[in-house]
This record gives sequence, structure tokens and C-alpha cells, in this order.
Amino acid sequence: MDTTAIMPTPARPATPIAAGEEDRIPRVFLGLADLAILTLTFVLAQLAAPSVQRLFLRGGLLEGVLPAVFPLPPGPRPELFPPLTEVSWLLIVTMPVTLVAMELLGGYDRLLTLPLPRLVAGPLLSQVTAISFCALIVFALKLSGSGRVLIFTYGLLTAAALLAYRGAIWGYQRRQQAHGVYARNVMLIGQPGVVTWLARHVRAQVNETQFRLIGWLEAPLGSAAPAASAEIRLARLGAAADLGEILVNTLIHEVIAVQPAQDGSWMRSVMEHCDYFRIRLRIVPEILLHGNLHDLEIAFRGDPLRLPEVVLTPPHLDADSLFVKRLIDIVASTAMLVLLSPLFLIIAIAIKLTTPHLPVFYPWHVIGYGGRPFTGYKFTTMVADADERRARLVDRNEMQGPVFKIKDDPRVTPLGRFLRKFSLNELPQLWSVLKGDMSLVGPRPAGPHELVRYELWHKRKLCVKPGVTCLWQVSGRNRISNFDDWVRLDLEYMERWTLWLDLKILGRTVWAVVSGSGS
Repeated sequence: MDTTAIMPTPARPATPIAAGEEDRIPRVFLGLADLAILTLTFVLAQLAAPSVQRLFLRGGLLEGVLPAVFPLPPGPRPELFPPLTEVSWLLIVTMPVTLVAMELLGGYDRLLTLPLPRLVAGPLLSQVTAISFCALIVFALKLSGSGRVLIFTYGLLTAAALLAYRGAIWGYQRRQQAHGVYARNVMLIGQPGVVTWLARHVRAQVNETQFRLIGWLEAPLGSAAPAASAEIRLARLGAAADLGEILVNTLIHEVIAVQPAQDGSWMRSVMEHCDYFRIRLRIVPEILLHGNLHDLEIAFRGDPLRLPEVVLTPPHLDADSLFVKRLIDIVASTAMLVLLSPLFLIIAIAIKLTTPHLPVFYPWHVIGYGGRPFTGYKFTTMVADADERRARLVDRNEMQGPVFKIKDDPRVTPLGRFLRKFSLNELPQLWSVLKGDMSLVGPRPAGPHELVRYELWHKRKLCVKPGVTCLWQVSGRNRISNFDDWVRLDLEYMERWTLWLDLKILGRTVWAVVSGSGS
């Protein structure tokens, strides 16, 4: 299948926005959390330092506990500790030192992959380094003993807090991994014989909680290759030519394809589909599976699958930007759901007064990221049998393509026309944004009846999380009558995506709603 005939060839996006590794904690989140903990422990240390100092004075709580090993100093009246404003330099010094030390010690790598010794060493060594800098300043400036106690207390509290929250995340992710939450779905492609060997190899090397085999596709049989019969305890999902459709309707993270020694022309189509839908592709030369090497060894470089392979991987995802995008979704959707709750109540009452036989919310069954179905909600704006009546109105469809749209749709209720004019019927989708099924900005989700009529290049929009608003809605959607133009705007958004673009689209959406031009 030559996909170049049906797929446009957009430029490689500078910042991909497809979902990445679910277990990766964004570096910006870890950095901000570290700074927050430094600030909190600095305040706590200032409050606790006088008590800590009294512990180590003669007559304190430690006297009589370890008097022989740790002789306590005489017990004069504890020195008065300076206020926070006078020792704020301590926080200013430790913040950059801690961030740099944690970076050098790998504290901002994927926490799940860190062994326990490295997880513990990061917070401890970073604070030893930070407190050492502060101690040098104390001795150079000949500060009082209370300053040294404050530094000791601050370093101890910070190390404990950094270790505690990182350990909590690490432990939580380990439990999630044990339940298969982070498992990567893997598709195998090849002839039955090699797929049998490959499936056994993968299962022997890694646990299903890391890589989950979900099925295999049969590659065309080369003219010179003998047919191989093998019992494969794995679902056969079709032929290699079906990969494009499989990638749309099944969540797949990686594809492993065995490159035959002869007649592997089908591999080009596999590469193009994986490239188009941003799926990691592992190409395993079949000759390396059967070759007997004496002195040469295959370098696996730490890959858990230990395959002789060529790995084609999508560009590295900007996890920090994705984190900020998700943070904006959560904060904005929560705030709007709270602030607009009176409006929700008014609309609900209006629907029940004008159309008492209709439900307030219409369940919206659609397809989201990676072909995953979910149910969103809108305010009801159509009559009860709207879906059944659509078949009788097909000849009036004003949109070219799989989407059904009529400007003066007779199925819309009078109140529904008002709600649609100002896009108020879309407000319940904020709940889907809060849940994570949708984002504030992104391509509109596809209905199941629409998806079956999508061309392959249309389906690339499923590579990102759908949104409440998008370029199509703020680019005069009433003037767009061709579904291809709609999809091109979605793909343009995917290629141009930045946080700034999201903010601009949100701003234009607000104006479209207020002006009533978004219907």
C-alpha cells in the first residue's frame, strides 16, 4: 500500500503533542516541587531551630541519653535567633545549589527507572552540597552558633522532605507498574515462524507489566521463502497491510517488525504508517535471528527487550509543555465549573421548563486519543429522536465528507438554537477536560459513525487528545463546508502547537462565544 498517494506530508513538528510515557514526571514539576519544599522547610527550620538547640545543651532532653559518646556543651541561655528576613540569604543560596546538584545526580530523570540507592542519594547529597556552601558562608562571616543550628536543622528537614515526596512518587509508580498501568502495547509483524520466536523472546525478557503483546500481523510471504507453520499463542489481527487501520482503532505504543532476508518491500508501508501516526518502530533483521556468530556480539545498550534491531522513534516529547498544558486544563476547567455553576442551573431549569420530556444532558459517545471511546456530555439541544431523523435529512447535509451539519437543523429545539448560537451547549464538556478525556484546545473528537468514513489521513487527528475548541471553531466554522479543510486546520494545529497558540485560540474562542459567531 503506497500511503504517499493519500497522505499529505506536513513538516516535522517542532514540539510534538502526542501523549508520551505516562510514568514520566515532568522536570518542571519536580523542580517546582523542590523549590516549594525548600521554602516550606526553611520556615519550619526557623521555628524549630531554638528547640533543636536546646536539645544539645546541658540540661536539655539529650542529657543522660548519650553523655559519654556525645559530651554536651555547657548550658548557657540559648541565643536569640534572627528573624526570617535576616537569614533569607540561606534560602536564596540553597535553591540554585539544590537544583544544580539534583540535576547532576539524576534527580530529574524518570523516577520509576531509578534504583533505590540513586533515589536516596539524590536528596541527601544535594543537601550535603547545599549546606556545605552555607556553612562556608557562616564561617567566613563568623556568624553566631544559632546560625549553625539553623543551617543544620534546615538541611535535615529538607533532605527528609525531598526524600519523602520522591519516595512516595516512586512507590506509587512501582505499584502502578505492578498492575500494568504503564505497560506499553506492542504489535508484532512477520511470518508465523519468526513471530512465534519473537513472542517467546519478548515474554522471556520482560514482564507483561512493561511490554504487553496485543496481537500480530502476518507479513506477505516472499517468493523464495518457504511457508512456515507455527502455533502462535497471540491474536492474529490481520495482514501487514492493515496496520494503518489497526493503529487508528487500537492503542499501540510500539511495533516490532521482522525484516525478511528476501522481498521485504512491505516494510516501507509499515515504516510510513508508524511515522505518520508517531509510533515507535523496531525493525529486526531476520538474518540476525538465525545467524551463528563466534566473535562478534550484539550490543543491546541496556534495552530491556535485547533484540538485534534498528529503532525508529518519534521525536522526544516536550513533557514540561505537556504538563503545563494539562495543568491549565485542570485549573481552568475546575474554575469554570465552579464559577459557571449558577449558569448551569439556569440552563438546566430552562431545558426542563421548555422541553420537560427531554433530559438536561445529552450523552455524547465519541472517539478520543488513540481511538479510545469515551462519553462526554452536552446540554440537550435536539428533539428526542434526533439520531433517527438524521437518516432522513442526509440530502440536506451542508458539509462535504463524513460529518453531518445543517445550518437550520429542524431537529434543534428553540432553546437549543439560542444555546448553540453562543456555544453554551458545549459547557458540560469541561467535565471531560477535568477527567482528562479532553483538553481545552485540540481537534474535535470523532463520532463512531463518522470515524468509519474517515480517510486514513483524516485519522491522524486521533494522535492527540481532542479538545473543546480548536482552530476550526475560531476560523469561521460556518464558512467551512468541506471536511478536508476542517481536518487540515486540525493538522495545522498539531504541527504548529505551542502553549502560546493554545492561549490565542482560547482568547479567540471567548470572543466567538460572546459575539455569538461560534455556532
